[in-house]
Amino acid sequence: MKIIVDADACPQSALQICFKLGKLHQIEVWTVASFDHRILSEHHITVGDNSQEADLKILNVAKAWDIIITQDFGLAAMVLGKGAYAMGPKGVEYRPETIDFLLEEREIKAKYRRAGGRTKGPKKRTEEDDHAFKQGLTRLIEMALKSSP
Repeated sequence: MKIIVDADACPQSALQICFKLGKLHQIEVWTVASFDHRILSEHHITVGDNSQEADLKILNVAKAWDIIITQDFGLAAMVLGKGAYAMGPKGVEYRPETIDFLLEEREIKAKYRRAGGRTKGPKKRTEEDDHAFKQGLTRLIEMALKSSP
């Protein structure tokens, strides 16, 4: 089991929480990002800057019981299909029974933007977000440790 972080869009505070919890539970933390980012990690994979390149690399290295940290609902859906766990950097766990709704909502918003509409961007990250992320990741690690072979 390992924690794989989609580091292209992961906030630094969430990344540091991954490193701390990984060390605490003796789990490797892998980071994947394009060469445009400077990530200091023992297990870092650098990819090109083509669209979806980091996501494809994560999908290729992810295995059942791994924990994937990503904001990308599409990537989350694919790794869930491989038996991995997925979570956003604000502590929201992506689950097989809810991912379809998130993907549909994403498509509706994209369609609205293509038609000229505007949607709000993400809010500024808070300490509460970090706390929720730490709690969620701790819960996922414990679940994964109990269920992994």
